[in-house]
This record gives sequence, C-alpha cells and structure tokens, in this order.
Amino acid sequence: MTLYAQFAAHLDSILDALVAEGTLPDGLNRRAVTVEPPRDASHGDLATNAAMVLAKPAGTAPRALAEAIAAKLGALDEVASVAVAGPGFINLTLNEDRWRDELAAIHAAGDDYGRSDAGAGVTVNVEYVSANPTGPMHMGHCRGAVVGDALSSLLEHVGHKVIREYYVNDAGGQVDVLARSAHLRYREALGEDAGEVPEGLYPGDYLIPVGQMLAADYGDRYAAAPEAEWLPLFRTRAVAAMLELIKADLALLGIHHDLFSSEAELQAAGKPEEAEAWLRARDLIYDGVLEAPKGELPDDWEPVELPLFRSTKFGDDQDRPIKKSNGQWTYFGADLAYHFQKAQSADQLIDIWGADHAGTVKRIVAAVEALTEGKTRFDVKLIQMVRLLRAGEPVKMSKRSGNFVTLADVVREVGKDVVRFTMLTRKADAQMDFDFAKVVEASKDNPVFYVQYAHARVHSLRRRAAEAGIAPATATPDLSRLDTAELSLVKRLAQFPRVVDGAAQAREPHRIAFYLYDLAADFHGAWNAGNDDPSRRTVIAGDASLTQARLYLADAIGQIIRSGLRIVGVEAVEEMK
Repeated sequence: MTLYAQFAAHLDSILDALVAEGTLPDGLNRRAVTVEPPRDASHGDLATNAAMVLAKPAGTAPRALAEAIAAKLGALDEVASVAVAGPGFINLTLNEDRWRDELAAIHAAGDDYGRSDAGAGVTVNVEYVSANPTGPMHMGHCRGAVVGDALSSLLEHVGHKVIREYYVNDAGGQVDVLARSAHLRYREALGEDAGEVPEGLYPGDYLIPVGQMLAADYGDRYAAAPEAEWLPLFRTRAVAAMLELIKADLALLGIHHDLFSSEAELQAAGKPEEAEAWLRARDLIYDGVLEAPKGELPDDWEPVELPLFRSTKFGDDQDRPIKKSNGQWTYFGADLAYHFQKAQSADQLIDIWGADHAGTVKRIVAAVEALTEGKTRFDVKLIQMVRLLRAGEPVKMSKRSGNFVTLADVVREVGKDVVRFTMLTRKADAQMDFDFAKVVEASKDNPVFYVQYAHARVHSLRRRAAEAGIAPATATPDLSRLDTAELSLVKRLAQFPRVVDGAAQAREPHRIAFYLYDLAADFHGAWNAGNDDPSRRTVIAGDASLTQARLYLADAIGQIIRSGLRIVGVEAVEEMK
C-alpha cells in the first residue's frame, strides 16, 4: 500500500473509532474526504480536509472535530507532529524514517509503483481522432490523437480494459467528393491532362498514388464512364487507401487503434433503426415539428414533421431530429446509433472531440444517458486548436496536403517524443502554440528536453560511480545517510500514485506531464546544488555508503520518470545527443 493510500486508511479507521465513541454519527458520506500534500510545503507533509467536510453533516464545529481527529493521528508511530490550521484543516509532518521506508517501497514495487486495480473489471471505450477519411492526418488531428492515446494508457495503468476506437465517417457527402477527386487523379494517371483541380475537390498530391493504383487495376474502363458506374467502387477503394494512409501517419506517433468502426457499415446493418425502435419503445422519440428559427425566417423554411429525440428531458436546450425531411439520418441520428453500439461492449465511454464540436455535446450526452438508462459514465473531452509557428511566425501550408500541414511532416522534423510530450504540456481545453524552434530547444523552457535530460542524468550516475570505484548496493543501502533535503525528493516521488489515480479519474493525462516536469525540476535543482557544493553530489569518492544511498534515490527517480513517460508514450532516453 502506498503512503497516501495508507494514511487514507489510517484516517478511515480513526473516523470509524470516532463513530464508535459517539463523536461522529454513523453513515456519514466520506467520499469528499481527502489526504493530499498541503498547498504550502512549510505546513507539513500531508493534509486532510476531513473535519471541514464532515463537521456540518455531523452537526459539530469543524475546529472541535479537527482536534479530535488530530489527537488520534498524532498517536501514529509515523507521525512526528500534527497541527490544526484555520477553521479545521489538519496538517501532518511525518517522521523521516517513514519517507525512507517509502523509498524502499518504491524500489520493491518497481514498475508497478503507481499502478492500481481501481479500474479492474470496468471496460472503457475511448474514441479519438476519427477524422474524415479524406486525406492524411494534419496537425489539427494531432493533439486529440495524443490526448486519446495517452488517456487510454493511463486508464490501463489503473486497471481498466480499454478499447481504442476510431469512428470512420464514410457515409457522408465528403466521401463522394473523395471518390470524384480520386477519379480525377485516375484520369491523370491514364495520361489525361485534367488541368487545375476544380473547386470543391480535394487538391492534395496525396491522391496521385491512389489514381495510379486505380489506373493499374482498371485500365481505362471508367475513364469516360458515367459517374453512377464508378462512384461506389472508387469511394470504397479511396476510403480504404486513405485509412491506410491515416494508420501510417498515426503509427509515426506510436498510435494504434483496436477497432475501426465504419459509419456506412453501421447504417447498412440497420443500427440507427434499432436505436430508434429502442427509444420509441420508451417514449423517447416522437414525431413532431421543430420550433421555427428565431428571428427572420428563411424563405425556404416550412414546418415539417420529423422524428425527434426528447433530449430536453436530459438537459439539452431543445429536442433533436434524428432524420432529415428526405428520410436520411441526420448526423446526430447516426451518432446516436453509434454510441448505442459502443455502449453494448463497454461500461464507460469517452469521446475526444475538437472544440468546434462543442455545440453538439449536450445532445450526445443526453442520448447516451437515455440509451444506457444513466448507467454508463460518458465523458466528452474537447481539444482546442494548435497554432503552428516557426520562430514566432505562422507556418505555411503543405503543398502535398493542399491546404494544411501534415502530421507526418511535423513528426519527421522534430520527432515523435517531442510532438507527444508537447501536446500534453497544456490542458486539452486550452489553446496551444507549437513553435518548431522552441520544441527542440535544449533548455528548461522545453519540457520534453527537461524531463528526458533528467532521466539521462540519472542514467549517467552509475557510470560516474563506477569511475569512482563504487558499485551500487546489492541490497537496500543505509538510507539513514539521506538527509532532509534528499528526502524532499522522496516526497515528490510518493505523490506519483495519487497523481496517476487523480488523472485517470479526471480523464486528464496532461497531469502526468505536469508531474514529470515538477519531478525533473526537483532533480535538476538537487544536481545543481551539487555543482555549487561538491558535498551535495550523488557520487562522493571515498564514501561508498553515502554514494550508494544517493544512487538508490536517483534510481527511484529514474524509475518514476520512466513509468510516467511510458504512460504518455515518450521514450526515457539514456543519453542526450
């Protein structure tokens, strides 16, 4: 049991004892009770809000309850002192030996330190990227791809079974445009001078190989044929080719999905009809007329009866049509059916969407609540745009793509690790600048360099010790040689499991990147202290005992950095070139 979990258990036992004594009533909800680091490290090692949370429902004064809890916490062997602050916050300072024990526990757990089984038995479907299959991935897709993939790894780290899913939007008009664009490149491959790409078709050079493939397979059979003869075939072939291109682009980022679900196949299988029937049987779809648009009516507006989902019953602003007046499914109707299908194989659902989809969140949240009868946790994470810069200037578009910068070009220029870590250096709902010059900078201001450099420095210490004739300890070294300043590093390490659990609960993988940066800053600070004062260095020639204790601490730091980087999909390098 990790330190924070152990003290949460201690606190729970103390609250049980106070219930038995009659100080607290039985049955109080303790879910909001926390054990965490105090905001100000000078206040101690741990803090709990137990008295503040429980006093009101218990009908007692927070300060009095805090004093009762503090008295019992102070009786624990690991606790050096307890203080009640303000109206009832409780701050604890632990014995230094408790931190030494935690360092040994980190080594004993190895890569499992920070793992948990909190999500065991719960399957989570994470759907991310899901770009239209009409071209290569661009940097507009990159951030959502990284956030979704890192979140999936994070959830697996806490015991969830995760389904990584990509929803292929291959049933809309955009795939007809793709087919027509491929047909143009097909005619070019046959020797025809097609001239400039007409307005409305996809202009990128990435379709040239698709046209060549079609020409090799079909010769001139469809060069002058009516569109109706070749459109379905070219649509299928072009979508398949684009999916292979998309998969290759994502692989450059180390991203692979478990499942690619086709919207066209979903509709062909009658899934929207199944969802509609299920909802109608529960009076959640009815035939009605939408309210007229506010303000001046368009000339072509007329009231039409449509099947409407009762989304207002679940918090939406208005009921939503699932079909158009021509009988085709609306985007929402198809999306509703898709989520109905996902919920049948997962206990929880997460969608990673671009911020431009913010207006549709309420309706799909309402749909999932209805379709799962409120039993399925559903989160939509909105991803803000990334602005590409080069030394502060906007980056020009890519000729190959036609109108955007491709993900592949960016990864090939700066590397997978730089792209992945940088995408997690801000909260997903905050806008981000990606400056090609800054993300490869070897400085503290470049988080990926700063964290990887910390790991490389850790790796170098064993070599330095060997040069000094000191071998690492074969068993736990004498940790009493570590002083208060060094044990402050252990305090940061001990936060890793709670950071992981909190990030998984909040669906926020950026918390791991933030933590790694803070840990790296602590380690670099200790390293720099050794530059100023040689006695603070890890390797002390002639003092094997102290060196082995400090190496043991450094190894634990390297271990946690590796674990965190593994979650976010970044390599823990052993040497910076």
